[in-house]
Amino acid sequence: MNWIHLDSEEKLTEATTASRTKPVVLFKHSTTCSISNTALNRLERNWNSEDIADTQVYYLDLLSYRQLSRQIAEKFQVEHQSPQVLIIQNEKSVYDTSHFDINYPTIKAEIEKLLKG
Repeated sequence: MNWIHLDSEEKLTEATTASRTKPVVLFKHSTTCSISNTALNRLERNWNSEDIADTQVYYLDLLSYRQLSRQIAEKFQVEHQSPQVLIIQNEKSVYDTSHFDINYPTIKAEIEKLLKG
């Protein structure tokens, strides 16, 4: 996967702005959580960039960037979870899920719906 590391407010602004023209996926990851590691590994194993080429994918290490994680929860009006995936379109969270509900087929289907639009 071609992760864009979400490590600053500027990158969050960049991601939000990008969502005006293409879907943006945010993956919030806890590096010390076995469930988060499992979700990350499953996502990376199954991800096919060719399937959803018009999508930007951001990775947030939420232990290193706790404040940024809080900002995401506030900005997109979602409850903080870990691990968590949000799909952002037109500066709004249009899909979010967490823990073992994180899977590539569902994320792909949600993005395809947005692209058909």
